[in-house]
Amino acid sequence: MQLGQRQVLADSDQPWDLIVIGGGITGAGVLLEAARRGQRALLLEQTDFAWGTSSRSSKMVHGGLRYIAQGDVRLTRHSLLERERLLQELPGLVERATYLFPLHKGQFPGRWPMKAVLWLYDFLAGIRDHRYLNRQRLFERVPGLRREGITGAMSYTDALTDDCRLVMRTLLEAARHGGQAINYARVDAVSGEHGQFSVSVRDRVSGESRQLAARTVINATGAWADRLSGSDKRVRPLRGSHLFINPERLPVSDCLTVMHPQDGRPVFVFPWEGVTCVGTTDLDHPQDMDIEAAASAGEVDYLLTLINSQFPQAHIRRDDIYSTIAGVRPVIASGKGVDPSKERRDHAVWGDNGVVTVSGGKLTTFRLIALDALLAAGLINDREHRRSQKSDQPGFTPLQAPAAVEAFLHADQADPAFIDWIVSRESVVHLDDLMLRRTRLGLIHPRAGMDVLERLKPALCQQLGWDDRRWEQELSRYLDIHQRYYGVPAADDNREQAA
Repeated sequence: MQLGQRQVLADSDQPWDLIVIGGGITGAGVLLEAARRGQRALLLEQTDFAWGTSSRSSKMVHGGLRYIAQGDVRLTRHSLLERERLLQELPGLVERATYLFPLHKGQFPGRWPMKAVLWLYDFLAGIRDHRYLNRQRLFERVPGLRREGITGAMSYTDALTDDCRLVMRTLLEAARHGGQAINYARVDAVSGEHGQFSVSVRDRVSGESRQLAARTVINATGAWADRLSGSDKRVRPLRGSHLFINPERLPVSDCLTVMHPQDGRPVFVFPWEGVTCVGTTDLDHPQDMDIEAAASAGEVDYLLTLINSQFPQAHIRRDDIYSTIAGVRPVIASGKGVDPSKERRDHAVWGDNGVVTVSGGKLTTFRLIALDALLAAGLINDREHRRSQKSDQPGFTPLQAPAAVEAFLHADQADPAFIDWIVSRESVVHLDDLMLRRTRLGLIHPRAGMDVLERLKPALCQQLGWDDRRWEQELSRYLDIHQRYYGVPAADDNREQAA
């Protein structure tokens, strides 16, 4: 069960049953569900797997309490059942976590409305994990939290994951069923009609171009979906940014939902891979989608304001931030010009000239989104769609790998067996693939993880066949990417200041 080292695009007289465009969680899910059903399927990703939204999310596998508030109980139920499925099938990668929602005197929602919502939340998931914490117990759990006006907190559970590792795990499972996936393979055009498509692909490693034939094409490029959909624009790109903070300066053991003092938006503060993560923002992203999204100085200021208002004794500054990360959410636009945070997070599937496009939705429900795409493409019928939605059949089989791989969440250990396993099986092309996505070493360590890199260099050069010149090229590329798109912009940075 492996992708192996990166494949080279090859000509083939035999058309693919399905070409999936986009290597995020939705594309990976489509590839897996198609390959599982015996389809000869190929996935093409223009940069690296999970390079876009699927390595930059809030890392949460959750039902979405907001959907209950919006009256969408059906979406919440589907999300919660998928959460429970992933917790059962991917232990170590998807882990249950405690969430705390502090309650404030005289502010909605109070204790009893929250209790009613959480009762329904647990009921839909088939568990019972919520409870009330009084002030004393809350401040024992979160000693640095601002105390004014707090009456207690509601405690419940959802789950956390490494979103990029979840994408890779899904691709590995697809490979076990015969699916193929190639990164750094940009699709420039799709022509033809259903049953006979020609897909123009450019290999961004070799520079060569190919024409691939396919009976079916599914465009699962997320925030990039409008480029290849052939229809009117439907996606509203919204940027969300996070800070990764030195855990000694801001220690937390639970996921906290706190309200921003400026606009009342909920923001999460939670432990992740050994650091403290804070986010997210929510604003339109009109910038060039081919340039990596980056947190603006205004977004960093916005999140620092949140932290220091809720943890007044912490005095967190830019120097305490190890790195930042910004992702662009593919939100299906309502067309009503509403505030970004009020746009619904539903997914949509539509077609034009035979190409099926799928975009939007949640990380948690990627399997259900994939089934909807296969239905729209005619690769499964209504009966198979309904059966698969409710199926208890495991979606993932045990991974034959060192124990460190499946449970690798604290990457500061830089386990040699884990690194060797990744390099030999997960299509690593560049150093940033390894440091920012296959692992998060470049995000959860100060100085872009240079201390770890120095230790890894001999083994990496040997495994990847890099000489000293190639190493220096890759190191320079990685550090430039980190500084531009994952670093901490200065307070007077002139880039977009919105939050």
